[in-house]
Amino acid sequence: MRLAALLMTVVVAVTTALAGVAAADERVVGGGRVSIADHPWVVYLTDSSGRQFCGGTLVAPDKVVTAAHCAASTTVSAGRVVVGREDKQGKQGRVVRLNEVWVHPDYVAADRGADVAVLTLRERVPQQPLPLAGPEDGELYAPGTEALVLGWGRTSEQGSLSRYLLAASVPVMSDKDCSAAYFQYDPWHMVCAGYPAGGVDTCQGDSGGPMVAGGKLIGVTSWGEGCARRGKPGVYGRISSHAGALAEQVNGTA
Repeated sequence: MRLAALLMTVVVAVTTALAGVAAADERVVGGGRVSIADHPWVVYLTDSSGRQFCGGTLVAPDKVVTAAHCAASTTVSAGRVVVGREDKQGKQGRVVRLNEVWVHPDYVAADRGADVAVLTLRERVPQQPLPLAGPEDGELYAPGTEALVLGWGRTSEQGSLSRYLLAASVPVMSDKDCSAAYFQYDPWHMVCAGYPAGGVDTCQGDSGGPMVAGGKLIGVTSWGEGCARRGKPGVYGRISSHAGALAEQVNGTA
């Protein structure tokens, strides 16, 4: 399983289908960089020393949705959210401390479902948030729907974390195909995406990052086997199934 704890990161990005690992020009398997200005709601999580370990999505001026397996080991005192920064070595954007960490009460492990969490920031930020998918957005989960996944994680299964924000376009797969790939797959809690031949996927370090379709957050990067392997798509926490619990945390309404 990915990083034994099922952590993931973007292996590929939006456009070409190149084979190989990251090179000096920042190319990765199947893609390249994207601009934070075009995706202002994508954030990353660090510890108090600045080490990036997961991603997340700004869904309100002071709320970030991420994976439960990222938040479960994050404390209010040590956790940080970096907002508006494309280059992890740059000074763009800001580093925000936390007021609260909420982990879905049904969460046990990433491959058991309910892998969603909400971080409350200590201050409101001006970046545009991303709406959450709800039960009315079933068409966004239809097989073949092109979804965008983003993050700063590893650029290959054995590679290094990315310095820059990367993104990849992956097609949503049918629940039947997802279940064939993983016996643990639960269509209520999960959605999977990728290509049968592999080559485009998420990987270690990008857990909790966004899966986006139709202008909404439809999933959070959760788990999978290896990175970009044939027949082993990425698995994402299904946002629409937890819309009520998330809305209660984000908006204060059930």
